[in-house]
Amino acid sequence: MSDLKTRSLVSAALFVCLTAIGAWIRIPFPLVPMTLQVLFVLLSGMCLGPKLGAMSQAAYLLMGLMGLPVFAGASGPHILFSPTFGYLAGFILASYAAGKVSKERTSLLGLLGSSVVGLLAIYACGTIGLFLNLNFIVGKDISFIGAVKIGVLPFLLADGLKAAAATIVAYRVVPQLSRIKAGAEAKGKA
Repeated sequence: MSDLKTRSLVSAALFVCLTAIGAWIRIPFPLVPMTLQVLFVLLSGMCLGPKLGAMSQAAYLLMGLMGLPVFAGASGPHILFSPTFGYLAGFILASYAAGKVSKERTSLLGLLGSSVVGLLAIYACGTIGLFLNLNFIVGKDISFIGAVKIGVLPFLLADGLKAAAATIVAYRVVPQLSRIKAGAEAKGKA
């Protein structure tokens, strides 16, 4: 295995671990406690790129579905029927989307756009999952707007702060990672 592939896999594993740790860090915040999962999901896409970032989040999701205690709440296959599963599944799309947008836009404003696109992906998947879960599994009749009110609005401020933090970190880290990757590629060709 090449040095670059090894670095990529180690980096992806690091973001799996960071996302899991972020799930267990709870910061008191008005309305709902804040965890740091979203911060690391967005960073995984911006730092690793769309494919590797999405792969790291898919690995995170699979670990939780296997029962490893990596989610903020319960883990295991039963989480498929949880109202929050859509948000967890949305981590994969969010990392991919944030990585795809950040690949083309590395300015501070471009990276902020990457964070917002990633956040919207989480909200879209999560709200659809919440709507379907409440209506068809729980049996509670709720409109899609109702799902947005309970599944998005309480989290906007905290997630906005995490998106801003991810933007600032990525702005500082991504250029360094690009230089390291370019150096490793040059070394591999020599």
